[in-house]
Amino acid sequence: MKQIKGVSGRTTRIVLGLAPLVILLVAVGAASRGQGQTSPHRIVTPLAGANLVFDGEPACLKVARENGDPDKGPSTFLLEAPSGCVVPAHYHTAEEQLMVVRGDVLTGMDGMAEATLGPGGFAMMPSKAMHWFTCKSKDTCLMFVTFDRTYDIVWAKPQK
Repeated sequence: MKQIKGVSGRTTRIVLGLAPLVILLVAVGAASRGQGQTSPHRIVTPLAGANLVFDGEPACLKVARENGDPDKGPSTFLLEAPSGCVVPAHYHTAEEQLMVVRGDVLTGMDGMAEATLGPGGFAMMPSKAMHWFTCKSKDTCLMFVTFDRTYDIVWAKPQK
């Protein structure tokens, strides 16, 4: 009978050396798909095709869902606010990122001075950080907001 040769030391070292790389690639691939999400899909929405609608409070704000399901996980919205539109103090459980496309948006957050953001301006509100904004332009303000998990909103209690 012939003796079956074992795996050489060199082959073992190569396999063991590649194992962490394979594990890392699998982990990165899983993370890039997000928790509870299916494989990526493609979306292209020209601004003219955005379905901006009034969606509750505040009454002046129009909203179009661009991506995601806010009831299940991360989502992105396009917001349109006419001059003078005020979104009062509120917070979300999710982290919110705001990017101004058009107009001047006065934004504030507890613990920070208010700032006016023009086109390209960016704000990040951590989970449960009280924040607010107002469209200060003569014309309509246009913004994108993204949420990193399920959407909710908690309005600040009115001052007495």
